[in-house]
Amino acid sequence: MIRNPFRRDNARTRAIEALHVRTNAGARVPALYLDLGVPDTVEGRFEALCLHVVLVLRHLRRLPAPAADVAQDLVNSVFEQLDSSLRELGVGDMGVSKRMKKLAQAFYGRAAAYDAALDAGDLDGLAATLARNVLARDDARAARGLAAYVAAADAGLAGTDLDALMAAGPLLPDPAAFAGDPVPPA
Repeated sequence: MIRNPFRRDNARTRAIEALHVRTNAGARVPALYLDLGVPDTVEGRFEALCLHVVLVLRHLRRLPAPAADVAQDLVNSVFEQLDSSLRELGVGDMGVSKRMKKLAQAFYGRAAAYDAALDAGDLDGLAATLARNVLARDDARAARGLAAYVAAADAGLAGTDLDALMAAGPLLPDPAAFAGDPVPPA
C-alpha cells in the first residue's frame, strides 16, 4: 500500500494500517486457495479480503468503545487500498469512482449475507453464500470446508479483546485443517 504523504502519521493510523495488513495476510494464506478452493484471481483475492474484513468487523461490533471507531477506520483503510490498487492498474478517475461504488455494494452485500448466516448458525446457508460469492459456483457442497473455516474463525475471534486484536491481528485457524472435502475444479 502506498502511503499518502499528506496524511497524518500517528500511532492510531499506524495501528489501523497494521490491523489491515494482518487481516489482508489472513486473506492471502495459500491454503485458502489450494485447499478450500478460493480462486487465485483478482476477484478471488477480493472475495477473500472481504470475507476476512467482515470477520474482523463482526468481532469489533461485539466489543465496547472504541472498537466502533477502529471498525470504521479499518473499512476506510481497506477502501483506500482498493482505490489505490485501481489507480495503479491504470483506471482513470471516472472509472475508479464507478468501480469503487460497485466494490462497496459488493462488500456490504456480502457482509450482510455472511452476518445473517453466521448469526443464525446456518452453516448450510453460509456454504451456499460462500459458494456463490467466493467460489463463483452454484454448488454449496463445494464450500463446506470454507464455511467450516469461516465459522471457526468467527468463533475464535470472539475470545479476543481489542488490545490483543490490535497487537497481533486476527488469530485465524489454519484453512488447511478444513479441507476434508476436496473441492472439484470449476
